[in-house]
Amino acid sequence: MSNSHLFLKSGFPRAPLQNGIGRYVCQLQRITLKYCKTSGSSKGMREFLEHELVDFSRTNPGVVVYVKPRRHRTAVVSAEFLNGEKTWINCRNNTRDEISKWIQVLKQSNGQSEEMRLRKHWHTDVPSVQGAWTPFTHRHPSANVTEFPSKQLSKLKEDEPSATEKLLELYMAQRNKTAASGSEARPEEAK
Repeated sequence: MSNSHLFLKSGFPRAPLQNGIGRYVCQLQRITLKYCKTSGSSKGMREFLEHELVDFSRTNPGVVVYVKPRRHRTAVVSAEFLNGEKTWINCRNNTRDEISKWIQVLKQSNGQSEEMRLRKHWHTDVPSVQGAWTPFTHRHPSANVTEFPSKQLSKLKEDEPSATEKLLELYMAQRNKTAASGSEARPEEAK
């Protein structure tokens, strides 16, 4: 059994700064594209810079894009996020499409380390002493000793009539009222 999980960051699953509740804020703050002008391993990066970089910058005005040529070095995409995290991806011998996909992955991620040891599978900002709610929280204690399946507990609880039943009652009352008033009017007409 491996002990590598002991060295991972631990945390809770959460959206950064309640992202998406009011509006979505892209967590990618800055992206730096490093490449070599002459190296064959940077060919895909150069093609991306020539054909797709301007469109990416126009569609993502909140992301600052830096281009940094480096002599005799492999192509790298480094990203900085709003929470201060930094990550980089080696793009050696990647095609233009692969680099575009990696940049989309960085744009859609939140900057948190993907390898995180979860302390719990749920998290709340306002913890309760009573514990988490379950469907059995407010059940009557007699359900604890009942043998299932139980016919008494399986019955549908009808505390008040439904909207359809109320409309039918109003219709029947109105029909009976008009029928009664109509039968009173007929004997008077006969006289």
